[in-house]
Formats: sequence, structure tokens, C-alpha cells
Amino acid sequence: MESSFGDLQGKVVADLGCGCGMLAIGTVMMGATVAFGFDIDGEALQICQENLEELEVPAIELIQTDVKLLGGDQSKFHKFFDTVVLNPPFGTKHNHGSDMEFLKVALDISKTAVYSLHKTATRSHIVKKAADWGVKMKVLAQLRYDLPSTYKFHKKKSIDIEVDFIRFSHK
Repeated sequence: MESSFGDLQGKVVADLGCGCGMLAIGTVMMGATVAFGFDIDGEALQICQENLEELEVPAIELIQTDVKLLGGDQSKFHKFFDTVVLNPPFGTKHNHGSDMEFLKVALDISKTAVYSLHKTATRSHIVKKAADWGVKMKVLAQLRYDLPSTYKFHKKKSIDIEVDFIRFSHK
């Protein structure tokens, strides 16, 4: 993000669905001036706060909210952040479409770039949506992610998922 595109140094960054905060922490460690972590889950934000304290990372503000409420032209965060990072819910099973809702919000609140992780199997759909929304999209890496069983509906102990790391930018 920084060495190839200069999207972190001195920038204001948002991490949507920040969870334990690893993406937000990484952006600050790579030179972001400040990062804002947004998550609906208070317990996840508590873990994030503990991680910030343990790692002695300053300059991260945590906000408990539904990420889906942050977007739109009338939002106080419209085009507020230089860069937005996210590892959205993958949009399968009970979260159908959540990944794209998170991505749309990220594009609404970013000035320059959005970095997001998406299942490789959904790439053609994401390419189409990026074109519909008038943004450029570049797959930076194809990764494999071992997703452990964390929900009741998960039937296997873990599953290996192919994931795209994508940069979206405004034209």
C-alpha cells in the first residue's frame, strides 16, 4: 500500500469492520497519521483496544457503529478518509451481499484508495460492480486463507479459501 502507491504515509485511514485491529495497527505502523477503526461488535473493539495498548500503538480511534451506516453522499465521513482498508464479511450464507455493502461504503468515504479482501470466486462479480461504480480495480495478490470453524453453521474444522487482495481507486 505504501511502497507501491504511497497510500499510507501521512494519511488518514479507516478500517471498516476492524475486529481486533490488525489492519488499522499495520497502517499506523507503516506511517498513517491516524487510523479510525469501525466495528459493530463491542467485544471486538475491546480486544482491539487491548492490542493497541499491548503494542503501544497511538493514533487509532475506535468507533462502535454499523459500518453500513457510514456511507452515502450525506454522511459526515463522505470522502473524509485518504485510504480505507477492510476485510469484510465474505458475503456468503447469512452475510449475503455484506462484502459489497462494506465495499460501497468504503468507496463513499475514501478520497483516493480502498484496499479490500474478497473471495477469488467472486472476482467477476466484483469487476462488474467496480465498473458500475466507476472505480478502477486491480488485484494485487491472490492469497490462500485458512478459515477456522467459528460459527455454528460451519460444518468443517477449517476451510481453505482463495482470497484476492484488491486495490480500488477513484477515476
